[in-house]
Amino acid sequence: MVLNCLAVGAGGFIGSVLRYLVGLIPFLHKGALPLQTLLVNVIGAILIGMIVKSSESYEELGENVVLFLKVGICGGFTTFSTFALESLNIMQEGKSLIGLLYIGMSVVLCIAGVYAGKWIAGYLGA
Repeated sequence: MVLNCLAVGAGGFIGSVLRYLVGLIPFLHKGALPLQTLLVNVIGAILIGMIVKSSESYEELGENVVLFLKVGICGGFTTFSTFALESLNIMQEGKSLIGLLYIGMSVVLCIAGVYAGKWIAGYLGA
């Protein structure tokens, strides 16, 4: 358990620093779209897909390595990668309607959550 937490924490540190560095790339700040976030989310989704496939093919990777890469680095880099993986898994299980519902609910509720959080903070005078 302790080693698992250390693996996740170390990976999270690396993923968070990498996300910060991508956000500093100047040409990604041009235009109306937040391209740095889009780039991070797409890279994170590709990475988590590679990690999951590799962990299925190469069992010798071990639990700590997979936690370091998947939960740590990808989680620190972007939680969107986990959302994308879970959505794909649901749909690959033949539960397309549930998958689409999960995707829709996640987007709508999270945007509403950000709005609510901003409203609550404003109400509390923050």
